[in-house]
Amino acid sequence: MSERKTFEQIIEHTKELKLPGIRQCFREEVEKACEGEMSYDLFLLNLLQKEHEKRIESRKLARIRNARFPYRKHLEDLDTSTIPADAAKNLKQFKTLNFIENGQNIILAGNPGTGKTHIAIGLGINACLAGYKVLFTTVPALITQLKESRSARTLRQTENKFEKYDLVICDELGYISFDKEGAELLFTNLSLRAGRRSTIVTTNLSFDRWTEIFHDPVLTAAMVDRLTHKAHLVDMTGQSYRIKETKEWMKTKNNEKKS
Repeated sequence: MSERKTFEQIIEHTKELKLPGIRQCFREEVEKACEGEMSYDLFLLNLLQKEHEKRIESRKLARIRNARFPYRKHLEDLDTSTIPADAAKNLKQFKTLNFIENGQNIILAGNPGTGKTHIAIGLGINACLAGYKVLFTTVPALITQLKESRSARTLRQTENKFEKYDLVICDELGYISFDKEGAELLFTNLSLRAGRRSTIVTTNLSFDRWTEIFHDPVLTAAMVDRLTHKAHLVDMTGQSYRIKETKEWMKTKNNEKKS
């Protein structure tokens, strides 16, 4: 059998057996083996290690994809000199992901444009890379999903799935108020995770204003109590980087017009 025919059959077998790592590297490994008079067992070990590495990388990418991040934001891209001091102080500790191991929540509260979502997504991506199962959702989208599940009589399945994520990121709490049904569904599902699984919440409202979105003082107090118990509360009040960037952009444009 010719060498070309052999390679073609190897490719077909790796496709059938779903071995993409071996398919991508076996030609290179064959050349290395021939040049270095490599033993058969070492040659096989190298191929299997390549396949293993490929699968680990694929799982990481799958976890990031399944987390449904709206876009990719990495903590390495964050300019710590521009974020609020409380966030900069806590970031190193958050990067260890110990809060996930301990089932602790993180509440990022402050005005828009201070890096809340960037930090949340960055921590979420790091968690995916570390092997954790993560979900990103906005609070309005989550409530809509829960309502639709209740109507379709699949709420229990949705709750079971939601409860099992190692980390859930609930973005934009406070941007849109919701009705009593939505408030109760959100409370129930976040309570299921309390003390056992981690949740990151980003909000533009201080706790004393949460009644504006829940419309029920008793439910609001219970929600705050569940979310903040042994949680990391981060003050994200500061200058909006988006406004800062807009001002710098306008300044650049004005200078261009003058020159």
